[in-house]
Amino acid sequence: VAFLVAYHQNKQLIGEKGLLPCKLYLQDVKKYFKGKINLDALSYAPTIIWFLDWSDMDSILDYLSLFGLATSAFVLVTGCANMILMAVLWVLYLSLVNVGQICYFLFHFSHVDATGWESQLLETGFLGIFLCPLWTLSRLPRHTPPPTIVIWGFRWLIFRIMLGAGLIKIRGDRCWRELTCMDYHYETQPVPNPIAYFMHRSPWWFHRFETVVNHFIELVVPFFLFLGRRMCIVHGLLQILFQVLLIISGNLSFLNWLTIVPSIACFDDVSLGFLFSSKRGGVKERVAQMQLKEGTGEQLPLGELFPGRGEKLHKGVLGLCLPQELWSPSGANLGGQGGGSAPAWSPQWAKKQYHVVSHSITKERTEVVLQGTSSLDPNDPAAVWEEYDFKCKPGDLKRRPCFITPYHYRLDWLMWFAAFQ
Repeated sequence: VAFLVAYHQNKQLIGEKGLLPCKLYLQDVKKYFKGKINLDALSYAPTIIWFLDWSDMDSILDYLSLFGLATSAFVLVTGCANMILMAVLWVLYLSLVNVGQICYFLFHFSHVDATGWESQLLETGFLGIFLCPLWTLSRLPRHTPPPTIVIWGFRWLIFRIMLGAGLIKIRGDRCWRELTCMDYHYETQPVPNPIAYFMHRSPWWFHRFETVVNHFIELVVPFFLFLGRRMCIVHGLLQILFQVLLIISGNLSFLNWLTIVPSIACFDDVSLGFLFSSKRGGVKERVAQMQLKEGTGEQLPLGELFPGRGEKLHKGVLGLCLPQELWSPSGANLGGQGGGSAPAWSPQWAKKQYHVVSHSITKERTEVVLQGTSSLDPNDPAAVWEEYDFKCKPGDLKRRPCFITPYHYRLDWLMWFAAFQ
C-alpha cells in the first residue's frame, strides 16, 4: 500500500512539477555540504537517488515505487521472502521517505517528526529483514526458524508504540485525563469516515467508556507482554481488536494495519495452529516433522549450511542493535516529560517513541478552503472563485465522508495540519 500511494502521488507532491520538488531539496542538501555527496550528505538524507540521474526525476520516483510495489506484491502473493528481498524493500522506501520532505514529515515548531506510519513502517521492515532466511525463498524454510531476538524485537516495538501513545495522551491534552476527548475526536480527526458520524453521536457515557478502555489498552495491557505466555496472547488479542476498532472508525492511513503486525509476535505456533490445515502433508505435519528432526539433533545437509550461518549473522546484527534500542534516550522518553521523536534520517529512527496526532484533541473543526478562478484578472470584482475539492478531506457538506483505509491521501491529511497554523 505504501508503494502504491507513492506511485500515485509522488509526482504531484515531490516530482519535477510537484509542490515540493525533491530535486531542489537534494540540490539544497548538496549545496549545504559544499557541493559534495559525502558521508555527511548521505547521513542527512540517506537515499539511493543520490546515485541516480536526476534529469528525469519523475521517472526515478516511478521506478522506485513500481519496483517496490512489484517486490512487495510478490512477497504478499507467494508468501516467500528472504533477507535480500526485505532489505531491498526497506532501502527503497527509506529512499522515498527521505526525499519526501513535509509530504512524509510533520514539522512541529522546534523539531521534525516523521509521521507515525512512515517511521513505524521502516522499523517494522527493518525487523522483518531478520525474520527471514538469508537466501532461500521457501515458504517453510528448514533449519532457519525466526530468531527469538527478532520476536522480542517485534514485542518491544508494540510495547513502545502503545505505551508511548498512552503516556503522551496523559501528559498532553487535559481532556484525556477528564475522559472527554472522545466527545470531539470523531468529528475533528484528520479524515473522518462514514462510521465516525455515528460514533460521534453516541451517548456521553459511551464516550467516557471509550476513553477508559483506550487508557487501559495503552497504559496497562502492554505490560502483559512480560507476564507469561497466556497474558502475552491476551495482549496480542486485545491489541489487534483495538486496532480493528480504530480501522473501522477512522482513516488513519495504513497505521493501524501496520500496528497489527508486531502484535502477531505475541502468538506462538500452538495458539495459531487452528489457522492451518491438519490434513496429511499440510503445514502442521511438516512443521512437526521439522521440529522432531531438530529435536533429535539431525545435522544440516551440506547445501543448507550457509542459511544456518545467515541465521547466526542476523542474530548477531540484532544483538548489536537491540541493546542500544532498549537503553537509548528515546526509550527513556517513554517515562520522561518530553515527547521527542527522531526524524527518519537520524540514526535514532529505529528506536524512537511512537505516537499519533491524537494526543492533542481539537474541540472545533477548522478547514482550510482553497479557491481558484479562471478570470484573467484575479483582482476583478466580477471574477468567479471556485473551491477546489479534495479527494477525501471534508469539504462539501452534501458529500458523504470517504472510507479509504489503508490507502492514504497525503495532501488531504496535511491540510488538516495547515488549519492549525
